[in-house]
Amino acid sequence: MSRWDERVWQLLGDPLLHGSPTGPLAGESVAVKDLYDVAGLSVGAGNPARLAATTPADADAPVVAALLAAGASLRGIAQTDEFAYSLAGTNAHHGTPPNPAAPGRISGGSSSGSAAAVALGEASIGLGTDTGGSIRVPAAYQGLFGIRTSHGLVARDGVLPLAPSFDAVGWLTRDADLLARVGAVLVPGTTTSADRRLVTVPALLELADVEVAAAVAGWQPRTPRPRTWPVDELASWRDAFVTLQAWEAWQAHGGWLADRLDTLGADVRARFERAGAVGEEEAATARAVVVAARETIRALVDDQVLVLPAAPTVAPLLGDGLAARLQATREATLALTCVASIGGLPAVTVPLRTSSGLPCGVCLLAAPGRDHDLLDLARELT
Repeated sequence: MSRWDERVWQLLGDPLLHGSPTGPLAGESVAVKDLYDVAGLSVGAGNPARLAATTPADADAPVVAALLAAGASLRGIAQTDEFAYSLAGTNAHHGTPPNPAAPGRISGGSSSGSAAAVALGEASIGLGTDTGGSIRVPAAYQGLFGIRTSHGLVARDGVLPLAPSFDAVGWLTRDADLLARVGAVLVPGTTTSADRRLVTVPALLELADVEVAAAVAGWQPRTPRPRTWPVDELASWRDAFVTLQAWEAWQAHGGWLADRLDTLGADVRARFERAGAVGEEEAATARAVVVAARETIRALVDDQVLVLPAAPTVAPLLGDGLAARLQATREATLALTCVASIGGLPAVTVPLRTSSGLPCGVCLLAAPGRDHDLLDLARELT
């Protein structure tokens, strides 16, 4: 019998590292996604072959060091989907972490282990990353609070990249207060005086399943102003995001993976095989679409707070036909999550329940740099 659940943890301590005895996060514990450097440990990125081949880090990633200095202990290294290239949490080597909020359903990824550790009560903070929804999706599936920070606002030094144009630091907690207290440690700046008017885009809400859309519409504590967005462009935005993400992922990892694709699970391998086939011209075309979309998204969000589903569905059931179902879910999910990813926006997820009692999430988006505004708003509204 394993000493710990290897679906959740790559390595677990009691704790692995103690934080400062004093500080704003004293008494809290952190599950660190297997992408962050921790001195003396190797980053496996959810792939046993990489874990075996990688030398230990010389120093902690600045984000990890900041959490320890603020008093949080490092509980352990949490599992992730391989190279963070998934939204499901179904790691082919270690299995799917349990989802205590929705037993028999997937955990969501790629910050799957970090989310499960928090949901199970084995850590109070789940440190992760979000490229295309890897904080927002597991938060929604497991009934957690989560934040994807503004792109580039929190340093990603010592964090294994997937697609640097979209990668962002994020974390998950069981309550909004702790989510904000971690933000006070990690996120530069303070609350702004910008508008906190809530706006909604009915066409974005309609991209979610009926029960999820109803939960999001029913939650809104202030009557949001409806806005019309050019949602007919969403499909092209998502496709450009997927293409540029793939190209950047291959630039980051293709050199090592080219002769080791057989070490990957089938779903992640298929994505990397596609990534390896993306040429410079295709990537440049996708980048041009992303750059234009980013300007459009930021102009539309402006100084308001956009309310939309964190994920369009509840967590899919495990079982027969999962691979095919996950592909369809991934495409639907990215149509919503790519908005914040392309825009480089901060995104805070607040947990909800559908009428049938399953976890889902509402996502609050704002302009880059308004992370503290969203964290404060989540505290006020929950």
